[in-house]
Amino acid sequence: MDFEFSADQEMLRDSVRRFLADKAPISYVRDAYDDDGSALGRDDVWSGLRDIGAIGLLVPEEHGGAGMGMVDAAVVLEELGGALTPAPYASSAIGAVSLVRAAGAAREHAFLLPGLADGSTVGTVALYEDRARYRWREPECAVEPEDEMWRVAGVKVHVADGAAANLFLVTARDPDGVLGVFAVRGDDGAVEVEATPSVDGSRKETTVRFDGAQGWRLGAADAGDAVARALDRMAVAHVVDGVGAAQHALALAVDYAKERVQFDKPIGSFQAVQHLCADMLRALELGRAAGYYACWAADDAESDEAHRAAVMAKAFASSAYAQLGGTAIQVFGGIGFTWEHDVHLYYKRLLSLSVALGNASEHLPELARIAID
Repeated sequence: MDFEFSADQEMLRDSVRRFLADKAPISYVRDAYDDDGSALGRDDVWSGLRDIGAIGLLVPEEHGGAGMGMVDAAVVLEELGGALTPAPYASSAIGAVSLVRAAGAAREHAFLLPGLADGSTVGTVALYEDRARYRWREPECAVEPEDEMWRVAGVKVHVADGAAANLFLVTARDPDGVLGVFAVRGDDGAVEVEATPSVDGSRKETTVRFDGAQGWRLGAADAGDAVARALDRMAVAHVVDGVGAAQHALALAVDYAKERVQFDKPIGSFQAVQHLCADMLRALELGRAAGYYACWAADDAESDEAHRAAVMAKAFASSAYAQLGGTAIQVFGGIGFTWEHDVHLYYKRLLSLSVALGNASEHLPELARIAID
């Protein structure tokens, strides 16, 4: 395995970083805290990510994408996390693309992937249901056939970027009890999207109600394995997004420790503060190694190893990232809690990423099962 980034990946990183610094500064993030997220897939930031070729990285070239892999997408995700960018990238460019590719047949690929590649379609994955936690394999959401289409009925919760999406990929049981994935247009009158309050305004979540909405099925077989693979990729995307946020939180804390003076000395000269910064660095680098390895495994390892790597990375990040963000706040003291300072925005991003798609208590038992088997 080559642990060095290629020249193309470094160019992509530099392009995304410069673009976000120009078009999505921290003031853009703060403004996004106050809106419903409906414009995130149609603003200058989203179109700019399209123009630099970031959105269609995972889409095959024959469908208008770049035909690249998860490590390439991780380069973008890390920069988005570092800038706290409130864009539907993980939900659309990673989640929706991965699920369409895994569950769909050739006709769905030809129909859905070009729009996802050029950003005109903003997709999201609707898996979870109220009171079921993360048990997505037995949904109450159901479908009924109607000619060549299906009618989808049910409620999905924790749907990322639902307000911005114009394509929902919904899991439901067909009349034969087979789990399927159904594509539903966001402008269908039988789709109702309601914003869900969240601690992190840079990552919008919604509750989506489908009241007989019309959809078409991706493939014909049981979609359980396809959903599982897409979930692993989405989980890894959150881990790498967190690497970017954690890196910036650590940098802010270190800079503050060098500048803040107490007892006529910078607080960074105190051993207790040094230990806090060292703990953050350890968590960051372990999360980075686990996240990028899982991205590599998603494309180049056997399916069992790809799943193990994704579970291991998410289990670690879910615990370590929230602690890292809290430690950064501790270095800053009281000022870190104020709206005027940026560090608490990074803490909120890390906190939301730590519970998205399951926290450590959800992933550690799965990791234990893998190890025992």
